[in-house]
Amino acid sequence: MPELPEVEVVRRGLANWVAGRTVADVQVLHPRAVRRQPAGAADFAARLTGTTLGTAQRRGKYLWVPLAGSGTGFSLIGHLGMSGQLLVQDPSVPDETHLRVRLRFTDGGRELRFVDQRTFGGLAVEEAEDGDPEGTPLSIAHIARDPLDPRFDDTAFAAALRAKRTTVKRALLDQTLISGVGNIYADEALWRSRLHYDRPTATLTRPQAAELLANACEVMTAALAVGGTSFDSLYVNVNGESGYFSRDLDAYGREHEPCRRCGTPIRRAAWMNRSSYFCPRCQRVPRARSGG
Repeated sequence: MPELPEVEVVRRGLANWVAGRTVADVQVLHPRAVRRQPAGAADFAARLTGTTLGTAQRRGKYLWVPLAGSGTGFSLIGHLGMSGQLLVQDPSVPDETHLRVRLRFTDGGRELRFVDQRTFGGLAVEEAEDGDPEGTPLSIAHIARDPLDPRFDDTAFAAALRAKRTTVKRALLDQTLISGVGNIYADEALWRSRLHYDRPTATLTRPQAAELLANACEVMTAALAVGGTSFDSLYVNVNGESGYFSRDLDAYGREHEPCRRCGTPIRRAAWMNRSSYFCPRCQRVPRARSGG
């Protein structure tokens, strides 16, 4: 599933290509793509038609675009799920096989298409927080800011991390504590910090918590610079281009390959219906726990 860098790449594309444009027509080609719209596809289309799209925003893995022109206080929210793509295409380009929603604009230029092979993602028009200049949809107001957000509180995060009664990777994936970090970048940040994924958060020192946050920021910034991480054709930016950070991963997806720090083969362990990748020498298993 796309994580912060991948979603931020898409957000920047939307900000560049659709901000300030007015919606002329909306086509919903698969009802599941707008299943989060309580009144259905017709309501979704009606609420968007005639509106002017603002600058795309992001909170963790969620994207939204504030709307103007159909009453105030609403935003178009999107979640890419496992395979969702927001593409900006010339109208002459043939429809994608899994095209779910199409937005045409009054200027007749490139249209916005939501493509989703597995239909786990979706779009909706939602009410925003009252008075919020960013137009944050109410459904995601509880999600924490992400570590690349200038308003993210590093000190408060480190304190909250150490106070939680859980393990460090679970904490990194807790979207109410820190958003945007998923399985890939959690493993990468933990490798850089020499921390095992099952390390209890209460055992972290303040410097370790600060280092972990810094490493999460560093690895996601590096991924963002090369368009994010793509393992297949499902994640692309708005122009249909893949990211290249998979070439630079130090832990994730490198089972049996040598650790780039010490040469020990990277291991993969089953973890919460996912996988965790780690170096058994650099990231020692916590003494209070066994296995993995």
